[in-house]
Amino acid sequence: MSLTRIETDRLILRKPDARDTAAYVDFFSSERAKYIEVMRADDAWRAFATEIGHWEIRGWGMFTVCLKDAEDTPIGLVGPWFPAGWPEKEIGWMMYPNAEGHGFAYEAASATLQHAINDLGWESAVSYIDKNNARSIKLAERLGAKIDAQAQGPKQKNLQVYRHAAADWRDADGGMEAYS
Repeated sequence: MSLTRIETDRLILRKPDARDTAAYVDFFSSERAKYIEVMRADDAWRAFATEIGHWEIRGWGMFTVCLKDAEDTPIGLVGPWFPAGWPEKEIGWMMYPNAEGHGFAYEAASATLQHAINDLGWESAVSYIDKNNARSIKLAERLGAKIDAQAQGPKQKNLQVYRHAAADWRDADGGMEAYS
């Protein structure tokens, strides 16, 4: 079963929609996206359409992350991701600059890892992280992920594959409330 909404102590994670477009485009057309890909605004718009389309094709995808008291204001995108050409199912994250340093990425990634393992039935999850992205590496390690030197990443340069152990997340209850 795929959920379209998850609540944690401080956050609402919801299926992305059109109201999230501007925040996504602003992030990806700025230097802040350097560890993923800086894009022209029109390319970022099309990439966001892919996020919405992923939900339509797979029935699940990355969640728009919002504070509980500001559901219309995205602070990032976090969650399960497996586009065509990806070697393995991934838990990915990107937090917009105003949301960094508050533990929101950890809270959202924990909830979406639980969802992927317990609700979607994933046996494994990875996170593909640029070797120079110290903040994302620190988050992966805080989540308990370890480098998997044998795993293949997508065809992007400079990536490390961090593996999340499903046993760490199976039936975990990290303060997550699930809604369909």
